[in-house]
Amino acid sequence: MLQRSDEWMRHKADKLKENVRKLLWTSNDVVAKMNLVDAIQRLGIGHLFEDEISCILSDIQKSEFTSSSLHEVALRFRLLREHGLWVSPDVFNKFKADDGKFIDEVANEPRDLLSLYNAADLLVHDEPELEEAISFSRYHLKTMMQHNDLKQPLFDQVSRALHLPLPRTYKRVETLHYFLEYGQEEGHIPILLDLAKLDFNILQRVHLKELKAISEDRAVESYIWSHTMLFGEGLALTRMICAKIIILLVIMDDTYDAHATIEESRKLNEAIQRWDESAIPLVPEYLKKFYIKLLNNFKEIEDQVMDNEKYQVAYAKKEFQKLSYYYLQEAEWLHQNHKPSFQEQVDLSTKTSTAHLMFVSTTVGLGDAVTKEALEWAESSTAIVAVGKIMRFMNDIAAFKHGKNNGDVTRTMECYMNEHNVTSDVAFMKLGSLIEHEYRTINQARFELQKSLPAAQRVVILAVVSLMFFYDNRKDVYTLCSDLQETIRSLYVEHAPM
Repeated sequence: MLQRSDEWMRHKADKLKENVRKLLWTSNDVVAKMNLVDAIQRLGIGHLFEDEISCILSDIQKSEFTSSSLHEVALRFRLLREHGLWVSPDVFNKFKADDGKFIDEVANEPRDLLSLYNAADLLVHDEPELEEAISFSRYHLKTMMQHNDLKQPLFDQVSRALHLPLPRTYKRVETLHYFLEYGQEEGHIPILLDLAKLDFNILQRVHLKELKAISEDRAVESYIWSHTMLFGEGLALTRMICAKIIILLVIMDDTYDAHATIEESRKLNEAIQRWDESAIPLVPEYLKKFYIKLLNNFKEIEDQVMDNEKYQVAYAKKEFQKLSYYYLQEAEWLHQNHKPSFQEQVDLSTKTSTAHLMFVSTTVGLGDAVTKEALEWAESSTAIVAVGKIMRFMNDIAAFKHGKNNGDVTRTMECYMNEHNVTSDVAFMKLGSLIEHEYRTINQARFELQKSLPAAQRVVILAVVSLMFFYDNRKDVYTLCSDLQETIRSLYVEHAPM
């Protein structure tokens, strides 16, 4: 394939961006605008038109919408809720009979069912009508799949959605699928696909350079985790800082989990709480290199950011210290042979899930986009706790399936099985239902944060998507990194064909 120069690609992309911008502002038809916004987002170029999309969706929410198409009503519902704009589930009542059940005609339209299924996944607590919509659409979509009633690309789209609904997908990988599908859709706009592929290839070169700049153990997986949450070109500094912090926390986790004695763990934690070169003598010889690296890396990060962003580094350091303390608590439990209750285990392991540190790490270097208010919100946020619980439950399910390593702390799976005297299948179902409960808490946060904390809202959403990506199929692909190879090749090596 002909390799275009960076300059040529950027010049071409700039011209296409202006053409797409004109399309966004000149279209007067609400449905056409919704389809345009949806295509832009699914093709991975929403980050280029954030202001325009925000303005358009705000207008759509305020305008009356009287469509009799379930696909269109569901598309509007999903787009608005994804962006923290409230829509009542009552909009689906027109497609129901007097008994509250969906009318038979709906069950025969796969495109309508798929749109309903993806939209209903944005439910919050106490929305039984959306639970019913998920059950109804899922049942009929599975039946259609079994009977081979679906044509391409709908067959593949339904297959992926039944595995993982659209709002939970990792957007960059979903974009690669949509590159192959969008051109087959009726009414597709060629310049969107051209721009999307150009932008993907431009960003791929940027990401590959960054990846080559990090050359440590577990660096690739750490960078990919950072990349799942922050892929835009303007987020390069934050993405690299986040990757460095992830590398450090992985080393610290492995140290407490597998290498250090209890006495060494106590000394390491004492040094991390002091956070000063004078504490180096406290640390065992084999950990001195890590401790010095920890201090130096955070000093480098502080030097990289602007003066008005240094408080973000202070928050990250504070969360790193908290995480060290929680890791030590787990080590103490193991040393004492303490058998925690299920609730005790959930409480502590949610804190060791790294959710709070991950959140704060994705804000360092973002300037005024993230305020002190957002970071204060994160310290006590139920949404961040929900991310932590999802992270913990998915990690523990993956670890149980893979087989627990000797010396590991007790996990929530074992705690639940022992406390309730049930099989692993029952525990899987319980943890699955708890994951769904927490996912609704995160959906709720979209609306609570929409006006005052948009940066926090975005990071919460992206955190959940990265969890689905890393712990999908009950496999911890971060630990079992050979499973990541195909994804790495698609994201960083194989160009999108122009």
